[in-house]
Amino acid sequence: MAESGQERTELPTQKRRDEARRKGQIPRSQELNAAAVVLIAGAGLHFLGSGIANGLFDMMQAGLSLSRAQALDESRMVGIFAGLMSSALAACAPVLGLTLVAALLAPLSIGGWNLSFGALAPDFTRLSPVAGLQRVFSTRGLAELAKAFAKFALVAVFAVIFLWAKYSELLNLGAEPTAAAVGHAVSLAGQGLLICAAALALIAAVDVPLQLWQHTQKLKMTREEIREEMKESEGSPETRQRIRHAQQALAKRRMMHDVPKADVVVVNPTHFAVALRYDDKRMRAPIVVAKGADLIAARIREIAQESRVPIFEAPPLARALYRNVDIGEPIPATLYVAVAQVLTYVYQLRTARGTGAAPPVPPSIDPAVESAGFGPDSPQARH
Repeated sequence: MAESGQERTELPTQKRRDEARRKGQIPRSQELNAAAVVLIAGAGLHFLGSGIANGLFDMMQAGLSLSRAQALDESRMVGIFAGLMSSALAACAPVLGLTLVAALLAPLSIGGWNLSFGALAPDFTRLSPVAGLQRVFSTRGLAELAKAFAKFALVAVFAVIFLWAKYSELLNLGAEPTAAAVGHAVSLAGQGLLICAAALALIAAVDVPLQLWQHTQKLKMTREEIREEMKESEGSPETRQRIRHAQQALAKRRMMHDVPKADVVVVNPTHFAVALRYDDKRMRAPIVVAKGADLIAARIREIAQESRVPIFEAPPLARALYRNVDIGEPIPATLYVAVAQVLTYVYQLRTARGTGAAPPVPPSIDPAVESAGFGPDSPQARH
């Protein structure tokens, strides 16, 4: 729960947006929907209106041209009327279909389609007359009223300009043949709708960014809400700490299981221990399979002794490996020579033990390896 008095200054998270969408709270622009519907309806009437009007005119003539017997037969009149209605709907279907498609596709450009059962739940607070009057006379209600008058004025200006430009054509409709006049009138109506659609498009160009901004402002969060959401999604700090401890314990157990597979354990001799493994057929460089300090280092040495893994004492190299190489990572190029000397000694020692020859002389590791430069990806550089 956010503290009272905190300002909502933070942008909404994706989780907040998803929750609002499930509740049916998505940005919507009625002006965009109206502009799209009027535009498509006007275009349909302008380009298809003449043909539709002529078809309807012919149907009207046929419907009014009835014989006396047909006019007195009620059963036949019902059938004739139903047939004419079907023909009229079929003639108007292209414009009606295009208008329906526009009404369905317009919301996709802002908010998309959204089926929310939460939005369908009854809200009896909306039935309160007092709450309704408060909405009407609120600052937002007055702003909506002013916006409605502005829209009306803009559309009216465009309509008046169109009527003034088409004044002579409208007056000449009466002088045209009836069929031609009907088609011409429908085409002019389509042009008028296109002009009104242009006015609505200007309004939508302002309303769409406004609706998106208002939707974001409505969903803005306080910093406390952000923190609470992070706790819910990621868990409390105490829980995350317990998870980290469990992961570290699991990694240590897995690390100890890999010590017997190592080729050598480089020690400090007591403070640090690093186990190395190298397979020239599968590895480009030796990798660190285990490392530790103090008690963990002592445990690594114990397991190495039990598993007969050679232990090599080289304090500078042990410290360099411990501080700069993560478990499972290959050694850096700056340690190739020193590690190669150790591995060569280990392999020679194994050969000597197998053949009964004298053991080789341990190599002398250059103390400078501890202060050698390491790349930006080393653990020391990362920390």
